[in-house]
Amino acid sequence: MSNQYLDPNLKVFSLNSNFDLAQEIAAAIGVELGKCSVTSFSDGEVQINIEESIRGCDVYVIQSTSQPVNENLMELLIMIDALKRASAKTINIVMPYYGYARQDRKARAREPITAKLVANLLETAGAHRVITLDLHAPQIQGFFDILIDHLVAVPILADFFKEKDLSDIVIVSPDHGGVTRARKMADRLKAPIAIIDKRRPRPNVAEVMNIIGNIEGKTAILIDDIIDTAGTITLAANALVENGAKAVYACCTHPVLSGPAIERIQNSTIKELVVTNTIALSEDKKIDKIVGLSVAPLIAEAIIRVHEEQSVSTLFD
Repeated sequence: MSNQYLDPNLKVFSLNSNFDLAQEIAAAIGVELGKCSVTSFSDGEVQINIEESIRGCDVYVIQSTSQPVNENLMELLIMIDALKRASAKTINIVMPYYGYARQDRKARAREPITAKLVANLLETAGAHRVITLDLHAPQIQGFFDILIDHLVAVPILADFFKEKDLSDIVIVSPDHGGVTRARKMADRLKAPIAIIDKRRPRPNVAEVMNIIGNIEGKTAILIDDIIDTAGTITLAANALVENGAKAVYACCTHPVLSGPAIERIQNSTIKELVVTNTIALSEDKKIDKIVGLSVAPLIAEAIIRVHEEQSVSTLFD
């Protein structure tokens, strides 16, 4: 390997959620992926075997807690326990997509705060640090009493659209909660922003209301952190076209794309949906409208900086 990383104490392991991304990250750092096997007993219990010595090493485990969420989470917790018992010096969890992040507060009586529960589980299992990307709610960082590095994908998405050289663009947030994200994108593309004011009668059902900002005759770029069933984003795109936008693009960091999402995107007014590979897309989700960008160089650089005790925040200056 030409860019061989010289410190043998840095080890990178992958579990089952996103092996291709893990391989890309390891190659970008200049290390081989650590040897481990993740299998299941016939009743579904996870069994993990670390097949090399990691005593005294700084270990980075790559695992998105995407679908199947609970299985991927259990794999991760069991791996942390295995590493702890194998005398790893530090256990660093690289979680490109943090599952359960949408349950970050009590919106109704007697609801759990599952994002906090997941943080507790990771800590209790023995993790020393978490590196994650575009948390649904940035305040989840405060749910941890261990170190957390929060990376952002806006620069990667903005660079893609810069190269497209679109004219008359406006960055659109599909709801009030995403305005900060839209503003960061708009600053990078030197464009104005617009906001879609919507009401959500029940989970995964969105109802578009009105558009705040001027989008008439403009190329709109919708930005969100997660696209799940794609109801919000496709309704937003339709509303933009109905109100005079000449073209609509969309982008997100985490393509959850569950249920009717692919069909909705395929049949929508969205010209192109740009996503990152924090979540591995199955073959049936790889349609022509979806363009994938890699977060591997960003995560690899963050891992190197953490390992060498350099600043991570300067990555985004």
